[in-house]
Amino acid sequence: MFVDKNLGTTKQKQQKIDIGELEQVQKKKVKQNANINPYTGNQYSEDYYKILTVRKQLPAWDAKEQLFMLMEQYQVIVLQGETGSGKTTQIPQFLLEKYSKGRGIACTQPRRVAAMSVAKRVAEEMDVALGEEVGYSIRFEEKTSNKTILKYMTDGMLLREAMHDPKLERYSVVILDEAHERTLNTDILFGLLKEIMLKRPEDLKVVIMSATMDAEKFQKYFHNAPLLDIPGRVYPVEIFYTQKPEKSYLDAAISTTINIHAYEDPGDILVFLTGEEEIEEACKKITSEIQKLGDDVGPVRCVPLYSTLPPNQQQKIFESAPQPNKKGIQGRKIVVATNIAETSITIDGICYVVDPGFSKQKVYNPRLRVESLLASPISKASAQQRAGRAGRTRPGKCYRLYTEQSFNTELIDNTYPEILRSNLSAVVLQLKRLGIDDLVHFDFMDPPAPETLMRALEQLYYLSALDEEGNLTKFGQQMSEFPLDPQLSKVLLSSKDFYVTDEILTIVALLSVQQVFQRPKDQQQQADDARYQFVHQDGDHITFLNVFKSFKEHNESSDWCYQNFINYRSLKSADKIKVQLRQIMQKQQVPLTKTDPSNALYYTYIKKALIAGMFMQTAHLTKNGAYMTVKDSQIVAIHPCSVLNHKPEWILYQEFVLTSKNYLRTVTDIEGKWLYEMCPEYFNPKTIKNIETRKEFEKIERQVLEEQRRKPDLLTVEQIQRLHKDVKSERTQSISSSRTIQK
Repeated sequence: MFVDKNLGTTKQKQQKIDIGELEQVQKKKVKQNANINPYTGNQYSEDYYKILTVRKQLPAWDAKEQLFMLMEQYQVIVLQGETGSGKTTQIPQFLLEKYSKGRGIACTQPRRVAAMSVAKRVAEEMDVALGEEVGYSIRFEEKTSNKTILKYMTDGMLLREAMHDPKLERYSVVILDEAHERTLNTDILFGLLKEIMLKRPEDLKVVIMSATMDAEKFQKYFHNAPLLDIPGRVYPVEIFYTQKPEKSYLDAAISTTINIHAYEDPGDILVFLTGEEEIEEACKKITSEIQKLGDDVGPVRCVPLYSTLPPNQQQKIFESAPQPNKKGIQGRKIVVATNIAETSITIDGICYVVDPGFSKQKVYNPRLRVESLLASPISKASAQQRAGRAGRTRPGKCYRLYTEQSFNTELIDNTYPEILRSNLSAVVLQLKRLGIDDLVHFDFMDPPAPETLMRALEQLYYLSALDEEGNLTKFGQQMSEFPLDPQLSKVLLSSKDFYVTDEILTIVALLSVQQVFQRPKDQQQQADDARYQFVHQDGDHITFLNVFKSFKEHNESSDWCYQNFINYRSLKSADKIKVQLRQIMQKQQVPLTKTDPSNALYYTYIKKALIAGMFMQTAHLTKNGAYMTVKDSQIVAIHPCSVLNHKPEWILYQEFVLTSKNYLRTVTDIEGKWLYEMCPEYFNPKTIKNIETRKEFEKIERQVLEEQRRKPDLLTVEQIQRLHKDVKSERTQSISSSRTIQK
């Protein structure tokens, strides 16, 4: 066999040339592909590269390879990183690179504000449109599409998704962020995910993330999961304490902020307060007092931050400080926020922190069945987090408006988990819907008190959500579909029976937002005069309904709201919530019934629909002129902000407010007879502790039975049997509930 050597050489040369050209083409393609966004197919924008430079400087960026290594070896990992390390924005993006094929990634946040703002930031970093590849889901609002592969959501929304997707099969990775906050929903997700991981050992990964926490406790709970620690870049922070306790932490916070602005070096200020009302008042006072100082101090931009603030206004916290004034004195940004700014959101440029040492916390007393938000002292861990906000960009200062002794001896080390201080009715309903019946053996990280669980089961039984065996009823399934307190869900579903569906939808939506009426301290009389035009003699619930109707009649005008001291943002939010609640009702094929407002029984129907779910929150006027809650015999008073200007014998209330006095807020005039007719088992006189109230119900019982004897056709046989049903005593009910738990 002969070989043409020259030909062979030529072919080899040709082959080498072809390979060389191919390599150049491939390199060119790789270079071109590097400029193409794999999620959109478009070229990356200039902003993408600017943001990428910033991302690469974050501590989380350096942990990427270590993260991948641990994720390959373990199903669940615990990740600890300081606020500002980039864990919330970067870790989900890293995981998208490896774990997004065919499924998405969920990242939970305990707060709505954080879920929305982080989703917006990550969409910018990935150079995609918010709501497309990256979206968010919060109660009553969702911005996602069928393209969404990374979803930031509140922990409650992931729990609701689990109702319809028990194994969370749409996700390949679930990230629980800010786990140290130990919210009610996050604690339930801990136990739920442990069960789901057993069912999906091959295709589900879980990451537990937090700024600071008892890492060992989390590792132990998740079967000795490995810990990935991302160090933060924090500068030293100088701590200052007051010499003696402050009389008013609000006044002290305002004056301290003004002094910092007047005498300290440039740098933005972060002030912690407990809620919307305080924050808005502080912003107004700080701005006006600094304006009085003229050009001797720099200009300020005072920005509020709290959960119910609209998204566009929340973004103002990221704006830069104002430009220098005529004298060249630098401007300063002042952010006045709730404890959301402790860990959930990072605000660059903060050099000074003002910490009064309080936050609003949920408190529940199962014996009194009372749950309230109280301004309570923070924990040492929270105080450290707040101080740390001042050392993000340079050495900072933290002004604690309490004594050093108070910090050392009065503050607890860590905030108590929310599950230990909450009404668990909504949680139990969700767990039942998820098919978890054995509540005692559910894997709670910190098990709630048996009495709290017992009260929750008892309440759900009276609301017809559970049967006598503690099983979820069909009605309970319907109730669980609403992202509401079970009592309000019952009110909504019962509204069809009283032909006032639209009115109840409006009222429930308004109860789900912040205060409808505004009452500025310097315009209290004008605000009261404006409110008078909406007042209904039967109380607050129907007054709210009147406000909403007028709002619609005036084409949802913000000017009209301003003139009448109405909270425009609250009404707009309520309008959106109403639409979503109506959609849930329609999805469940609940008839949307209505009554002509001219009907003489129109307002009676509205009040009876409210009683259907809120009957456990009622009070009776005693002979000495004070109100007493019907079942728990607590002496209470109607809150001064109520529109009721008389003292009805029976009232229904929305909220029990614990202050220096026990107040009932959002109150409506009702009839005791309605309570017995609608809920005879609950209001059986034998179960009423207070003698005076018991005698009233005995009188009502005789009256109702006498009416039935005279006019037996007024009620059905079933209703009469229900009226005569032998009701067990309160003690027997408790024993029954206890047995249900043990099952």
